[in-house]
Amino acid sequence: MTTTSKSDPLRELNGLPREALVEEFLSICSSRRWAASMADSRPFRDKAELQRKAESVWLGLGPRDWLEALTGHPRIGEQGGASQEHSRQEQASMQDASQSVQVAIAAGNRTYEARFGHVFLISAAGREPREILAELTRRLDNSPEDELRVAAEEHRRITRLRLDRMLE
Repeated sequence: MTTTSKSDPLRELNGLPREALVEEFLSICSSRRWAASMADSRPFRDKAELQRKAESVWLGLGPRDWLEALTGHPRIGEQGGASQEHSRQEQASMQDASQSVQVAIAAGNRTYEARFGHVFLISAAGREPREILAELTRRLDNSPEDELRVAAEEHRRITRLRLDRMLE
């Protein structure tokens, strides 16, 4: 969290001005609709309520919102994007990937983006590079509609993890 004190992150979150809170939520999920809805949902009594609301808001989003949310993610194996710090932590295992796996994932990213029009998204935390590559390869067989739903579900998982870390 970008606030100054970590003593009670939830209270701090509840106390932020609306626009600052929207920006805080955008650092977790690049959907403006999700971030604004979350900011308008406070105060949150506890972490569980925050997570329930995040789930509820996410489930109310549609394909346009999902695509917007995906714009905040770098390619798997890269470290850029709006959620750079989050991605660096989530993709830590990629630093140990062999050169051949890195090259295969980079090629897979290009193929995936040409096929689907957005980045390949996977909740990478706790996954090995070869496992990520296998999932990337498998998901290339999905239809564009199915794959967008899969990517949205992966994003929902990532958002949940990021909210947990925000409130540590």
